[in-house]
Amino acid sequence: MLFCLGFLFQFLIAGLTGIIQGTVPVDWQLTLSYFVVAHFHYVIVGGILFALFGAFYYWYPKVTGRMLSERLGKWHFWLFLIGFHLTFDVMHIPGLLGMPRRIYTYEPGRGWDTLNLIVSIGAFIQAVAILVFVWNLIVSYFKGAKAGNDPWDAWTLEWSTSSPPPAYNFATVPVVASRRPLWDVKHPEDPDSQYE
Repeated sequence: MLFCLGFLFQFLIAGLTGIIQGTVPVDWQLTLSYFVVAHFHYVIVGGILFALFGAFYYWYPKVTGRMLSERLGKWHFWLFLIGFHLTFDVMHIPGLLGMPRRIYTYEPGRGWDTLNLIVSIGAFIQAVAILVFVWNLIVSYFKGAKAGNDPWDAWTLEWSTSSPPPAYNFATVPVVASRRPLWDVKHPEDPDSQYE
């Protein structure tokens, strides 16, 4: 859930920087600058990658039958979030100061040195977070807590099969009469259940 909430916040900021670039006079100034690089990575990393991490934490128990470590997951999230913002928040500033994109080096003394050092430190923190994530995947696969069939008390039918699921998935075709079929079966006392 942390990664999903992080996704919403970062994608909002990515959208706002996109609106800035949608203004012709501003885009004319920023189009070949580091600002565009920061905006692009806010969309790709802040939007897509945070959502993918959230999906990994949600679906890992179904795929492997094991839970990921919550403690390592929180370390992964906070390190990645801090590294992400150190990298891409700060990257906007050299762009506003005129740093062009697609250069491999630049002359010293232009006011970009310290900012680019902070960006690099943020990227290293993100790399450490990815290593924590990979470590979590590997350790949890062998030593993680057993997930059971439905560790999230979910609504949908994929959680009604074993984790990991058999090759055939369902022995009989399940009946679906609402948007939350598994919940209806597990909680018939719920007043909104179709089985009341």
